[in-house]
Amino acid sequence: MSGDLIRLYADYLHQEYGDLDSDYVLVNLWGQPYGRPLTYSSAYDLVLRLRRRTGLDFDPHWFRHTTATRLLREGVPVEVVAKILGHVSLTTTTATYGHLTVEDAARRSKRRAGSPDGRCGYDLACLAHQCRGG
Repeated sequence: MSGDLIRLYADYLHQEYGDLDSDYVLVNLWGQPYGRPLTYSSAYDLVLRLRRRTGLDFDPHWFRHTTATRLLREGVPVEVVAKILGHVSLTTTTATYGHLTVEDAARRSKRRAGSPDGRCGYDLACLAHQCRGG
């Protein structure tokens, strides 16, 4: 998520709901505890209502997969992505959540070739052996 998008969302929350001290995306705005994250069941109920209204079939869990894939594609170290997702195993992050393609690995290799230290940037080939460069 870009800094601009985060600022826009914060501005929206402030305009709509006033002084809300929260960094959460799915925020309780209607009951206590006000400004705290929605419970899992409340968030899922919201998704079900949105699915019915929009006709779009989606699952909130897909956002975890999308976030992991985007972060890995942007070169965020797999250890950082695993920590964000709460994974103990890097294999879970790379094999289950990091939907990287051969094209992703090729792009990373091209960037690595131009890198002064030759660091791999955690592409598909290096994820298997946890390459630390070279």
